[in-house]
Amino acid sequence: MSFLSLDTGVAAEYIDLNGDLHREAEAVFRNIAEGRILAFVPHEVLAETYYVSSRIYDKLGLKRPEQRARKLVEWLYKAPNNSIPEPSLELAIMAGDIKGRFGLALTDSYVLASAKMSGGRALFRKTEREMAEKLDELVNEYGVVFLE
Repeated sequence: MSFLSLDTGVAAEYIDLNGDLHREAEAVFRNIAEGRILAFVPHEVLAETYYVSSRIYDKLGLKRPEQRARKLVEWLYKAPNNSIPEPSLELAIMAGDIKGRFGLALTDSYVLASAKMSGGRALFRKTEREMAEKLDELVNEYGVVFLE
């Protein structure tokens, strides 16, 4: 079984049927559902996923976007092949260190820290601007991979 720490962008691509990387995100979630991947979803990603998905659902003109977003986050929280890393001092310090060293968003730092602690890889939608300069180091040290 593979271990992936998921970023918000992966969930956003999954729910956006017209997203450029929807097929790739769908394959990831299918593998999670079938038990080939164990996904780590930090609390920070759950919060950001709620916010982002409710905006996507609203933009798509769907009814009750907040309820839909809640259902998605509840599924991420409860699904049998998803794991929510327990908040810990070690996780907080590692995420803070990553933020300081690489200048990444705090949520991205938690995704990387969760990947490192689980011995897995960190999955992002695409290479983010702030990651580009230190991409080799992020790939080597934290197992960063992208849908793109």
